[in-house]
Amino acid sequence: MLIPSHLEYAYSKIVDVPDFPQKGIVFKDITPLLEDEKAFSSVVDDLSQYLNGANKVAGIESRGFIFAAAIAARNNLGLVLLRKPGKLPRKTYSVEYLLEYGSDSLHLHTDSLSSKDQVLIVDDVLATGGTMKAAVELVGLSGAKISNCCVFLELSFLNGRGFLQEVSLKSSIII
Repeated sequence: MLIPSHLEYAYSKIVDVPDFPQKGIVFKDITPLLEDEKAFSSVVDDLSQYLNGANKVAGIESRGFIFAAAIAARNNLGLVLLRKPGKLPRKTYSVEYLLEYGSDSLHLHTDSLSSKDQVLIVDDVLATGGTMKAAVELVGLSGAKISNCCVFLELSFLNGRGFLQEVSLKSSIII
């Protein structure tokens, strides 16, 4: 377990919810962290250090949106949304992926990014790596470059990092 001292308080706000969204999964509920201004701000500060020249921040639906929007606003950058099916009204790129408890897909408006963009991809939790890998592929379809990928919490026992060898992945906390 790797919890930097400046994030111990934020980590203490996470609540484990057994058997959600299905039996056998322990869901990491970050809602109490978001409700606490000190905890939330410390996470946004920590994740902001991974921008690495990015001019856009891409948030993965849905909890990744929260951190991505705060990082983009704090650093005066554009925000791009990587959404679930049926949520974007215009033409999109899409990538399908597997979750630890099923499958899904991510979508990105085809005009959201260009080859001139450097993108920080943000999510709340890295589990099996499928969602982040799909996000990397999706941003790649746009021609944009990835400056970094980052998550607040990495569940190392699920080895999601193993699927992301081609990109730089930063995690605030690894358990």
